[in-house]
Amino acid sequence: MRIGIMGGTFDPIHLGHLIAAESVRTSCELDEVWFMPTFVPPHKSNAPKATPEERLEMVRLAVEDNPFFHPFDYELRKGGVSYSIETMTELRVKYPDHEFYYIIGGDMVQFLPKWVRIEEMVQFVQFIGLNRPGYTVDLSELPPLIAKAVTMTEMPSFHISSTYIRERCLEGLSIRYCVPKAVEAYIRERKLYES
Repeated sequence: MRIGIMGGTFDPIHLGHLIAAESVRTSCELDEVWFMPTFVPPHKSNAPKATPEERLEMVRLAVEDNPFFHPFDYELRKGGVSYSIETMTELRVKYPDHEFYYIIGGDMVQFLPKWVRIEEMVQFVQFIGLNRPGYTVDLSELPPLIAKAVTMTEMPSFHISSTYIRERCLEGLSIRYCVPKAVEAYIRERKLYES
């Protein structure tokens, strides 16, 4: 099976994540996309506002009606700082018959050379970079070994972010049509991001 891994804080997951994942799934002919919330992302200084359990539940609610999407809690169960090489090595051992494709934003592609043990990771993982409108990635600027492991694909224009959603919640504004209905209800019920 060809599996896309979409990692992120998902604080909260929103329609932009889902649109990007569906676009990649179809354009890159993936069988499934697994949404993997990070416990502590190594590249972000601020801790997530929602708990790991809340973020995982929002992912579960967001993907429950798509048979090709699945929540994947490996990094939450593991705890601590999550490095992609450790996760992908574990997945490779656990699912030897699967091909894994790590989905990242186009803006993150240029930082791949700084990822922990990236030279090892590109030996067994392909990256799918999401080209965002107005942002171009020049793969020739990457070391050849890394550039060879990256496929760029177009992402539909959808300007929304988890930060935007948290700010709207804090101000008491509507987040309807920013997140799936079930996620909106969960955020309201738990009063997430209101303080």
